[in-house]
Amino acid sequence: MRALEMGAVETLIIYENLEHPRLTLKNTQTGDEVVKILSPEEALDKAQYVDPESGAELEVTESEPYVEWLAENYRSFGTQLEFVTNRSQEGSQFVRGFGGIGGLLRYEVPFDEMEEPEDDSDWEDDFGL
Repeated sequence: MRALEMGAVETLIIYENLEHPRLTLKNTQTGDEVVKILSPEEALDKAQYVDPESGAELEVTESEPYVEWLAENYRSFGTQLEFVTNRSQEGSQFVRGFGGIGGLLRYEVPFDEMEEPEDDSDWEDDFGL
């Protein structure tokens, strides 16, 4: 996701039936909002809806399939969007190997040298990576 946000992704490749929801969550105490992209299993975990710092409840203010959100917003990241299906051997391998989301980069991004975001809980294990 960081590469996409940086504009480093030339072509974003998405499994057409990716089931991950994109949730906007609002802290009921502070009013702060956070966006999380969760696997279907994570979306059922009540711990995802609690602020780890304060223990406050996080209220879902918006929910939509991540694949739909990307289809509507990919241009704002300066990328091209390609969909794959799991009906071919290559597509099935892409879904199993990359969790259904991947990208071709415009340039090398030194992820190993980058600092981890302060709150990485919403990106942990995204898409089975």
